[in-house]
Amino acid sequence: MIAKKKLITRDSFDKLILPFYDPASFIPIKGKGSRIWDQQGKEYIDFSSGIAVTSLGHCHPLLNKILSQQSKKLWHISNIFTNEPALRLAKKLISSSFASRVFFANSGAEANEAAFKIARYYSSKVYHLKKNKIISFYNSFHGRTFFTVSVGGQSKYSDYFGPKPPSIMHAVFNKISTIKDIIDNNTAAVVMELIQGEGGIIPATIPFVREIRKLCNKYNALLIFDEVQTGIGRTGKLYAYEHYKVKPDILTIAKSLGGGFPISAMLTTNKIISVIKPGIHGTTYGGNPLACSVAESVMDIINTKKILLGVEKKLKKILFELEIINKRFGLFKEIRGKGLLIGIVLHSEFVKKIHDIIRLAFLEGVIFLTAGHNVIRLAPSLIISKKDITEGMKRFYRALEKCL
Repeated sequence: MIAKKKLITRDSFDKLILPFYDPASFIPIKGKGSRIWDQQGKEYIDFSSGIAVTSLGHCHPLLNKILSQQSKKLWHISNIFTNEPALRLAKKLISSSFASRVFFANSGAEANEAAFKIARYYSSKVYHLKKNKIISFYNSFHGRTFFTVSVGGQSKYSDYFGPKPPSIMHAVFNKISTIKDIIDNNTAAVVMELIQGEGGIIPATIPFVREIRKLCNKYNALLIFDEVQTGIGRTGKLYAYEHYKVKPDILTIAKSLGGGFPISAMLTTNKIISVIKPGIHGTTYGGNPLACSVAESVMDIINTKKILLGVEKKLKKILFELEIINKRFGLFKEIRGKGLLIGIVLHSEFVKKIHDIIRLAFLEGVIFLTAGHNVIRLAPSLIISKKDITEGMKRFYRALEKCL
């Protein structure tokens, strides 16, 4: 007699996995484009993209093909060797950016960890050992390693883990006077998201970013842009810094770069490279041939006028649909962001209902995120169809009818 296979359910999570997360009540098992299906076969339209990751939707046919081809050639060889996919991807990242060199890792946190370490290393080597201060911003988010979570400006993520790394300070986002009060000759770097993601989808103003660049130049501090969430087409430019016409010294990217396959990169200049030598930093899996082959194809697809210009068109369609919804419900105080990183700011009387709204949206078959306590976040595929946008917004409308 054949034993029945035990069904994996959402309850299995509570018995098997450390409760760092509280996942949704359903388990997705299949995805195609901007739609996913759960264990019961229910369909959802995905406006989350795995938190701005699946930039080309789920199971893109070209990425599937490339991954399959590379999997038959070479999976992993470590940093003892280099490999062709990593070199091809590095060349494309450099040719499309301000950068001269690339370091590959596996997550946004790892890319930021490398950036912060290298900023301090460079400053101590070129100037002096006391030049190690890192300035970040309140409500920022840069990853979950202890260093990156300490640089991030949300103490709820870094408290109770013991003494934090010293010489990390925080300023108020978009308020240049708070930077001027703390930046000095001991500052190694200023790090910022051009759009604060977890902090509520808050774009930096152009004057603010340009003034920070001037201050970094004045005090010989490096400017680090964390584009983990905004990089690789999310804002309608390949990199969000292009909107500001300000170049950083170091740039970090992840999420959209792999289209769902884990990969990240730190990009920098020859100036920084002048002090780097083998052994001061590293990673076992960074530059993995599988990841780099997929990311190379993601770059080929996204770094085109068709896709990048299409981001703005899709944004207009989403805003049109949201305006109709807001006329009916009066839910939104403001819609902010850039490109397909959209924050719907709720009026104060609806803030307590935000999790009910997300839950009922799930039940209606549409997936949104939150960003902070009062913002619904949309980060759909860069190639989401007009049909999926329209249908997703209809489902959102139905969810709100049940909630409000």
